Formats: sequence, structure tokens, C-alpha cells
Amino acid sequence: MDYEEKLKELLMITARQNASDLHVSVGRRPTIRIDGVLVPLQKEPIVTPEVAEGLAMAMVNEEQKQTLLRYRELDFSYTYEDKARFRVNIFFQRGYFSVAARLIPMRIRTIAELELPSIMFDFAKLSQGFVLVVGPAGHGKSTTLAAILDEMNHNRTEHIITIEDPIEYVFIQDRSIISQREVKSDTLSFHRALRSVLRQDPDIVMIGEMRDPETMATAMTAAETGHIVFSTLHTNSASQTIDRIIDSFPAEQQGQITSQLAATLVGIVSQRLIPKIEGGRVPACEIMLANSAIRNLIRERKSYQIDLVIETSVQEGMLSLNRSLANLVKRKEISIENAELYSQNPSELRMLLERT
Repeated sequence: MDYEEKLKELLMITARQNASDLHVSVGRRPTIRIDGVLVPLQKEPIVTPEVAEGLAMAMVNEEQKQTLLRYRELDFSYTYEDKARFRVNIFFQRGYFSVAARLIPMRIRTIAELELPSIMFDFAKLSQGFVLVVGPAGHGKSTTLAAILDEMNHNRTEHIITIEDPIEYVFIQDRSIISQREVKSDTLSFHRALRSVLRQDPDIVMIGEMRDPETMATAMTAAETGHIVFSTLHTNSASQTIDRIIDSFPAEQQGQITSQLAATLVGIVSQRLIPKIEGGRVPACEIMLANSAIRNLIRERKSYQIDLVIETSVQEGMLSLNRSLANLVKRKEISIENAELYSQNPSELRMLLERT
């Protein structure tokens, strides 16, 4: 078998079907994910160990191959003939090669096209502060950040630096200069790149993911010194995000980190992609904006009260996840069953729906 040809064929099927992911796993047919649902490619044969290895090896160069064999997993981006771009993870399971490839659209969609709340346009006008986009894996955090950064790119003259592992969306520079740095190829680590970023004259910094306390601390310091910093975390809500950041540090540092976070945080967007009734997916968002009440709750370590502030601050632009879900149900975009499935408080959601 010509593994390069077979790989191209599978990647093109993924792109043409508008799937989000391609999975190659021994003992199963190649499988794509469409609107959150895994769909086996019935015309393809069951993947053998030889085919899985052949397809994996067709995607990597010699240096990547050595890293994969040494560490037993590898993250990288892969571009197929300028037609499609993928974020790929090759890993071992039960001793066999497996591939998970996420399709990254070549064109960055706008805030409006993604049906995101209009407050996102305000984030694109910020001059300083710390903004986080959070949520489970595969729910559009990178896509939302790309839309905000591209809005800045088209409307502001700034130096935007991104630090990613791997680079996902590739920006076309417009009014702004955009420097995209990939961990491993352009820099050794997130926190190392962040330590030197302030000497690169940035206005806006985007960190693909905050994976360790060093990166978190450096990000907040950058926000303190007059920059706009965007990043992501795998957390489920604004209040959980604040706890996660503070609890990542040893007890003796938590006081200082709490003060920094209260001073620099501008907003947290927590999002889920919900299956639409008519096909496709639509974002449901919790929006927390750091007003004086929120900042006080952060300082006093009372994050459990943040949900109440969000619920009672609709006029300021805040939005609870349940209210976002309820709005989508009322507009007949999503089903009540799916809204309840993604809600963290289904009984409160039902009460919201009954009121209207």
C-alpha cells in the first residue's frame, strides 16, 4: 500500500465531509467526527497494525519520528498541499500506533460567523489585561481566540505574538504584525517563550494553553505590565478557572497570585459547542467580566459566589451558561434534551425555560 496516498485520501475525506477529527486506530475502520459524533468510514477496511504504523510514519519527518519513538507520543501540525491543515497527535495504545488529527480550517471565521456573543468585540478592543477562554477539549476555544485575534489584526496596528503547541490557525497579517511561535521548533517551552516575549515589543500575547504555574505567573506579569494576554484552560466554568489557577501554586505563593489575578483579569469565556437541531453546532457561553464585585470575590477567595454575580449582572454583559442555553432553546436552535445534557444545573435551566 502507498501510505502517503492513503493518508491524503483520508485527510481529504475528513475535509470534504466537514468533519472536525480523523481517528486511525488498530482494529477499527478509520473514523471521522461530524458535529461531535464519531462516524466510521464504512468503505475503508479495518486498520491493521501495519497500516496504522504506515499512516503515522507518512506524516512525520525523521526528527519527529525519533521524538515519537522516544516519548511514545507526538503533537504537531500537518499541512496537506495547502488544501487542509491538521493538528495531529500520534500516540501508542496497547503497543500499536494511533492517530488523532483535528482539522483546522484554512480560513479564520469571524466572531459573527461563529455566532459568538457580541461582547467578544469588546475583548478585541482591550488595551491591557488578561482574558481566558475555557471549556472542555474540542469545544472551540482555539477557534474563538483566533476570531478575536483576527478582529484585532484587521482593525488595529499592533504586534501580536502567539505561542502555540502546535501552531493551529495561520494568520494572514493585515494591519497588525503577527509573530507565531511554535513550541519545540521556534522555542523550547511555553514559559521560556513567555519570559523573553516582553523583549520582543509585543502589544498582544496569545498563549495556546497554560499548562504549568510558571506559565500562569508569567502571563499575569505580562498583563500587569501593560499588555493584553489571551490564553485557554481546560476548566468548566469561570469560578472553577479561578480556583484552578490559584490552587496550581504552593500555599506560600497563593496570596500574591490571588492579588495578581484580581488585578489583571478582564474576563473569562467558558464555552460548549451544542449540536443544532438542523445540523452543525452552535456555541453556548458563560461570560464573566471582572467588575469590582468579581475582583473582591477573587481577593477574598469566595469564587463559589461568582455564579450569582454573573446571573445578576446581565446588564453589564455577563451571561450564565444556563441563560445562554435557554436562549438557544427559545430560538429553536438546540433541543431541550441537549441543553440539559450540557447544563451544569439542569433544574435551574428548567426553571429559566418555564418562566418564558
